[in-house]
Amino acid sequence: MNSNITTELSNEALNPLLRVGAVMPSCLRLSLKIKWFEMTKAKIKPEDYREINDYWCRRLLELDEETEWDIWQELIEDLANPKRKHEDVYQCLSFFGARFKKFDCNIMALGYPKSSDNERILKLEHKGIEIRTGNPEWGAEPNKLYFVIMHGAILA
Repeated sequence: MNSNITTELSNEALNPLLRVGAVMPSCLRLSLKIKWFEMTKAKIKPEDYREINDYWCRRLLELDEETEWDIWQELIEDLANPKRKHEDVYQCLSFFGARFKKFDCNIMALGYPKSSDNERILKLEHKGIEIRTGNPEWGAEPNKLYFVIMHGAILA
């Protein structure tokens, strides 16, 4: 078979979003336990909490190109400390050359389902990320700072 024909057939079969020049949405995928998943699905819980640690900083923050990675631990410690060196979170992020990543949506999954298991996956509007205390009724420890991931409307 001619390789040109093979290439044309492959490109025709591609989803329109995957074609050259298309911009894919950036979705933040979070796995939840059943209690939190059901509360989110019922629109009772409009936010999710993640610890301020190395793993979540790398998933939720990005550094300016000129920022050195060796200051990463200092950034994490400063963000997690209610008595941080800087007046607010945004001054802290700016000082370290960091910012929150941009996401188009939040994909909330009950555990780790197959991608076809629509009963266990919620796609929600992404309303931003903050660093603050959370609601103890929604799983946050009192007076502890978290990444607070805010949800909007259910998209799918």
